[in-house]
Amino acid sequence: MNIKKTTLPNGLRLVTVPMADNPAVTVLVMVEAGSKYETKDTNGLSHFLEHMVFKGTTKRPKAIEISRELDSIGAHFNAFTGQEYTGYYAKVASNRFDQALDIVSDMYVDPTFNPTEAEKEKGVIIEELRMYQDLPQHQVQDVLNDLVHGDQPAGWKIIGTESNVRSFTREQLLKYRSEHYVASATIVIIAGSFDETTIETQVSNAFSSISTGTAKTKVTVNESQSVPQCKTLFKETDQTHIAFAVRTFPILDPRAPVMSVLSTLLGGSMSSRLFARMREELGICYYIHASHSPSTDHGELTISAGADNSRVEEAVKGIISECIRLKNELVSDAELKKVKDYLAGSTLLGLETSDARAEFCGYQEILKHTIQNPVDLIAKIQAVTADQIQKLAKEVFIDAGLNMAAVGKYKDSEIFKNLLHF
Repeated sequence: MNIKKTTLPNGLRLVTVPMADNPAVTVLVMVEAGSKYETKDTNGLSHFLEHMVFKGTTKRPKAIEISRELDSIGAHFNAFTGQEYTGYYAKVASNRFDQALDIVSDMYVDPTFNPTEAEKEKGVIIEELRMYQDLPQHQVQDVLNDLVHGDQPAGWKIIGTESNVRSFTREQLLKYRSEHYVASATIVIIAGSFDETTIETQVSNAFSSISTGTAKTKVTVNESQSVPQCKTLFKETDQTHIAFAVRTFPILDPRAPVMSVLSTLLGGSMSSRLFARMREELGICYYIHASHSPSTDHGELTISAGADNSRVEEAVKGIISECIRLKNELVSDAELKKVKDYLAGSTLLGLETSDARAEFCGYQEILKHTIQNPVDLIAKIQAVTADQIQKLAKEVFIDAGLNMAAVGKYKDSEIFKNLLHF
């Protein structure tokens, strides 16, 4: 995969990923701003700003003008907010690139934040928040995050609270945007079919009015834990949704490839150990998966599942036992090869489209400030050994880093505490 990164004179970073003969092109703009950059009073503002960018610019004053123009060129478009980033994108047929770049850049550099639109959008976001609260498999992740990180930005909901959303003002939006939406914190990723000889000039012109101020930094995550922790949320549900997290390490840690193999082996596929044990052997759950979520200053390995209310304790014991097994037993050569080949294949298959390649590069540049080619990533995966996996399992599967959350018919977490031991 041909990846080129250029820093423009104003500090904006441009990443280009040409795809010869591809019928599409994706314009993705990402900024180093998300919920970790907020205070308690402004929690949810990053996400609110993301919504408001679509509500009008000086050139396109109404929301319908933006959506109608994007629809008229057959664009797939949306935005997303995380703890450490916000992104805006449009994927179009390659002959519509100029128009897509114009629209996305206009939204990014010149939103008007119309107060009338803001009041209406508050209702939309509150309904989005309530929708997630009605989904226990989503809500358990919020409970887990609060348990692991507590009352600091890393522990707050990205969407914020209802009271915060209702309180946001245009002045807050303008202030937050001026502090974060600056050239040095912005990455423009162009992936697909485009003119490589003119792309730098086109992007420079499109973002010529972007602020060149100094970006405001975020608060470093404070991690402190000495014993296993558990938190429950009572909800009338037909099954209990459980989620585990063990503390790991930031995204630039050299153990990242080992953790990728470990988490996939544990619960990253339909032939993973947890899937085979919990679903195929015991028939306890419909879904179960494990994944590693590293950030710039911390990380967690999480395991999530939904189980029948009568079999939750059995599910907890089964999950814990598979983690302990990774500490006590070396992975066989055959299983290790299967997992590595799965990761190699899924990585390459996941990069077939222009939007996938744009996101692949964008997330790396945002969180690492460097981009590894997928071939290099796969080579590091292939180099992982069974000894490294066992060593890492012993480092992360410890009582002092173990957390569990449950959403279901449990009013007391004490019932689980005796089970939470590695």
